[in-house]
Amino acid sequence: MRSVMADAVFYDGESARRRTVSLNVAASAIDIHEGREWIASWAVAEVRQREAPNGVLRLTRSGACSLARLDVTDAELQAAIRLSCRHLDDSDRRERTGRILFWSAAATVSILLCVFLLLPILAERLTPLIPFSYERRLGTAVDNQVRTIFSGKICEEPRGLSALKVLTARLQKAQNPQVDVDVAVLESKVPNAIALPGGRIYLFKALLDKAESVDEVAGVLAHEMGHVAHRDGLRKMIQAGGTSYFLGLLLGDVTGGGAIVLVSRYLIDSAHSREAEAAADDFAGRTMAALGRPAYAMALLLQRIEGDRTTDGNDFAIPAFLSTHPVTDQRLKALEKQVLPHQGEPLLSQEEWRALKEICKTT
Repeated sequence: MRSVMADAVFYDGESARRRTVSLNVAASAIDIHEGREWIASWAVAEVRQREAPNGVLRLTRSGACSLARLDVTDAELQAAIRLSCRHLDDSDRRERTGRILFWSAAATVSILLCVFLLLPILAERLTPLIPFSYERRLGTAVDNQVRTIFSGKICEEPRGLSALKVLTARLQKAQNPQVDVDVAVLESKVPNAIALPGGRIYLFKALLDKAESVDEVAGVLAHEMGHVAHRDGLRKMIQAGGTSYFLGLLLGDVTGGGAIVLVSRYLIDSAHSREAEAAADDFAGRTMAALGRPAYAMALLLQRIEGDRTTDGNDFAIPAFLSTHPVTDQRLKALEKQVLPHQGEPLLSQEEWRALKEICKTT
């Protein structure tokens, strides 16, 4: 190709001096002259383009001082350089891609650290500071979503409701202070129970179906009351809310849309910590002991559910009670050690127990 000569501005990268130079663009190199003085020769394979104002072609040389550059404004000279230097964008593109990948990875790691390390600590600190009235509002916000996930039908057979109220009241009477709860049975094929922030507790029909005694159901209900008393649902909700926000950042949903869905799923799917489970077990044990009823009955129900899962090969489409309330040997032994100070009266009559078992029955 023919040589093209025109003026440009050169900075050597060592001083702030602005030097007007002439460029001779040839097939293999760009020669730089200041007047009659030769300054440098840049091989076309080493010339790279950098960001610059409109109308300016800014050039650097690969391997040279990062501040040394040429600013070219002549259109004909720019065209000749682009034609001769086939690798103008190579390093710049790689550098931009590298920077994007690096900062994307750094942002992802930061978000994951927040989700798995900082959010649990934050939830632990914030939970005691939130008024109970506000906790109830938060629980109401996810209640509809939880019912939707599990089909949404609340069982309301009158005699069954009456028996449930009797059982709840007797458990509350044994607690000091009493835990303010609103208990309902949700028609679902999943043997589960869940305590929402604010005191809403759902027992699931499949759990009642698998129960063989009032004490088994009472133990589970007292356990969920323990989660309410310790505000474990609120703690999980704070953590889930933060998680949904950070996941929104990762997925581009910075407006928070879908947060309620994610929080609801988190409350259902995620297991309580071992400490929270142990504390709820202790609460249930003390409640049952005050009534003269065995706390270990709850463990019998949980073991039966686990046995049915193993025998049937059914992992349930939605996690069962064992998934969110894992039964460990340590928990079972602690429940077994509960000593009854006295033998109490049955919590429900046989007629009330049958009514509770049939609370989802429709006429």
